[in-house]
Amino acid sequence: MTDTVDAAPTTSRDYAELYIGGKWTSAHSTDVLEVYSPATGQRVGSTPLADETDVDTAVRTARAAFDSGVWRNKTPEERAAVVAKVADLIDERGGEIAELVSSEMGAPPSAVATLQQLPATGVLREYAKAAINYTWHEYRDGLFGKTQITREPVGVVGAITAWNVPLFLICNKLGPALSAGCSVVLKPAPETPLSANVIAELFTEAGLPEGVLSVVPGGPDTGKALVAHPDVDKITFTGSTAAGKAIGAACGEQLKRCSLELGGKSAAIVLADADPAEIAGMLTFTGLMNTGQACVAQTRVLVPSAKREEIVGAMVEAAKLLKPGLPDDPEAQLGPLITEKQRSKVEDYIRQGKEAGATAVLDSTRPEGLESGYYLSPTIFTGVTNDMTIAREEIFGPVISVIDYDTEEEAVAIANDSDYGLAGTVWTADVEHGLEIAAQIRTGTYGVNWYAIDPGSPFGGYKNSGIGRENGPEGLESYLEHKSVILPMGYDPNA
Repeated sequence: MTDTVDAAPTTSRDYAELYIGGKWTSAHSTDVLEVYSPATGQRVGSTPLADETDVDTAVRTARAAFDSGVWRNKTPEERAAVVAKVADLIDERGGEIAELVSSEMGAPPSAVATLQQLPATGVLREYAKAAINYTWHEYRDGLFGKTQITREPVGVVGAITAWNVPLFLICNKLGPALSAGCSVVLKPAPETPLSANVIAELFTEAGLPEGVLSVVPGGPDTGKALVAHPDVDKITFTGSTAAGKAIGAACGEQLKRCSLELGGKSAAIVLADADPAEIAGMLTFTGLMNTGQACVAQTRVLVPSAKREEIVGAMVEAAKLLKPGLPDDPEAQLGPLITEKQRSKVEDYIRQGKEAGATAVLDSTRPEGLESGYYLSPTIFTGVTNDMTIAREEIFGPVISVIDYDTEEEAVAIANDSDYGLAGTVWTADVEHGLEIAAQIRTGTYGVNWYAIDPGSPFGGYKNSGIGRENGPEGLESYLEHKSVILPMGYDPNA
């Protein structure tokens, strides 16, 4: 029998136990996840690495809570109040949370606040609003008379998140699943497990009942155990396309529902009427944000051949202003890559680009004075063709490939010539014409003259960028089942 206690971990970042159903619980596993900062190499903390038995304990706890109705039987308004309260708690403790997330994944706290905390609280509040406004029950007139339509939570959800924006991703899984009335077992990335424990505690503090939410930190084996568990009704995953395909295949064998938010190789189309000086800063940032470790990064920049030199020159100057630095450097805008392995992988892509004939008009370096972390300054390539590896594969690092085009039709064709379809942008002085370009691009999200993920609008991808949508009422609905109850002929529920 697993012992449970109510005591918190001995320190704020070293966890001796697992957070199972709202209680600190002794782990079955004896393995420990040690967390080190990719910016400094310093130890950040530790947590037990959940094994298959720990996953089973968490899932059985979630199943019991779901079947009891302790959460799913609450009104949408009651569930929404808890979810919205967590957003308030994150704002109240923003500095502390940003510092922890920054220490785990290396980004400066200012970047965490902008790219993670703001969208994280935004999605929580939007999911709460969606739950209140959603049509949970209705009657329809059909062939045989009235039918009652109800929406019910899908059940136990296994949520698996990536390391690149952990605060946002955790909230974008827990927000809709809990608003829908599901129970959740969360497996955070092994690089960033500590912040998951903190956010889970906030949900309990906000009023989430015992048993509904558990955290099982771990690597691929932990994730596989969660996906394979027969009592998990749905898997929601954010990560690489390769891992997503494996999860989708496993869910298919079990006829288990899944949502997959995967990779991208997004194209930014710069039209001839765009002013390079005006757009260079935001255009370059959309490709290099989070040191390029973003599935929505605009890493292919399509430019008119006649204006290439002017546009690229402005981009290079903008990229030089993005200073790499340690988390405690107030001027730092770019953090490290997540691991030495990832940095070496990015450097290998840069080598491949040069060997293929592309020109690094801005070449990467390992910045001086930052040898303690996995830093890499930006690279901007010109002379790239869309068949090159650097234009086809998701690099997940600070590398932008500039591709020339002669006509807008050619630009649209190049943008669509990708295995991915997650995001994209168009840059123009004519917004209406930008909307015409947007209508031709096969992606799930798009931006005119900038890019952002809107908490109240559907987010997801076409093609290899995933299955399903997050955010807004569409994100909430992906955690619901639809039930039809055929009423007796002639029966009027309003009579």
